[in-house]
Amino acid sequence: MLRSLRLAAILGGLILSAPVLAVDVPAAGYGFPLHNAFEATIAGTPPDMRPELPADKDIDQSDYTLNLLPQREFELPDNFWAVKKLRYRLAVQDKPAPLIFLIAGTGAPYTSSINEFLKKLYYKAGYNVVQLSSPTSFDFMSAASRHATPGISTEDAEDLYRVMQAVMAAHPKLAVTEYYLTGYSLGALDAAFVSKLDETRRAFNFKKVLLLNPPVNLYTSITNLDRMVQTEVKGVNDTTTYYDLMLSKLTRYFQDKGYIDLNDALIYDLQNSKQHLSNEQMAMLIGTSFRFSSADIAFTSDLINRRGLITPPKTPISEGTSLTPFLKTAMQCDFDCYITEQLIPSWRARTDGGSLTQLVNQVSLYALKDYLHDSKKIAVMHNADDVILGTGDIGFLRSTFGDRLTLYPYGGHCGNINYRVNSDAMLEFFRG
Repeated sequence: MLRSLRLAAILGGLILSAPVLAVDVPAAGYGFPLHNAFEATIAGTPPDMRPELPADKDIDQSDYTLNLLPQREFELPDNFWAVKKLRYRLAVQDKPAPLIFLIAGTGAPYTSSINEFLKKLYYKAGYNVVQLSSPTSFDFMSAASRHATPGISTEDAEDLYRVMQAVMAAHPKLAVTEYYLTGYSLGALDAAFVSKLDETRRAFNFKKVLLLNPPVNLYTSITNLDRMVQTEVKGVNDTTTYYDLMLSKLTRYFQDKGYIDLNDALIYDLQNSKQHLSNEQMAMLIGTSFRFSSADIAFTSDLINRRGLITPPKTPISEGTSLTPFLKTAMQCDFDCYITEQLIPSWRARTDGGSLTQLVNQVSLYALKDYLHDSKKIAVMHNADDVILGTGDIGFLRSTFGDRLTLYPYGGHCGNINYRVNSDAMLEFFRG
């Protein structure tokens, strides 16, 4: 009897100390139809597989502005008049309710399509919702960033936190029962750092935090995206550009279809036609989209800080100034270029920062490993085929989050966020 009790105690101890496994969604039972990561990233979920959501007219929402323009060495040029105040969107319930903050992804404004989807999803479920731009968007950089050189996660979190506090101060009569936080892509990484900051500031005491498709190693993610622009695409040569090729494919697609129909299902339909894009063409499309984001970041940061890398410091810029030459220069600067030429020098000048490796460790989820491991209110939803992940990233998520990681087999980068199965899981997480 005593031996049995001892054996039971030993086995119990082993069970308690065993690692908690992630929730791996089996491919056989997951109905998301796009099994190609590039396709899923571009096309997203077919409309008939998305949840039913309220129309804009059925949501009590408005856009507001905050006058937060920080004290910086240089003043914004006159042609930045439209972004000298930070805009955000607030949807409110007609009774006391929880409030959830949404943080947009790389370079995206508060009105991004994923933010809009998440707003409608949570509003329908009874939440007040605040939509925020990414710290890497030109409007946030202009109106709310203290250094206008985003990419240092702790500093971006400080800026976001200040914005969140200002939003709540601007709506003192809003009846909030508790606070939640989520973000997608880079916004998910931001949400993790904001949550950590809130542990000491305690302005919100977030009850739950959900990270959707976050980069684990930020440098790995941007390197993956930078490489996509360098993809060799069949048919692109000295006389035919990638854009010529894409336009030709779309033209033939609409000719075969018999009419022009620009809607959410366009890419999904295109990929099921004989004009479908190859993996190389889709990789180039994704990479080019993110190259525009890096160009925006590089141009805006350079202009605000008068660094002279893209816009000569003494060049007068007004509303009538053509920005085309500057855009062409900025488009040659990928994420790695921005980090090397602007982010690292700015970081070193302000913090006595060190090497690129030290920076990468500070701005990635690695820096929060212990906090994320121990904080049971934080969960991650990710895709095994996400194009921004690198070797070891999923292993890090498994060991750090355990059963608070839900890993879907397909979906690419954020392509399945608006799939019904995923959206139901998001709601279930916040409902507890």
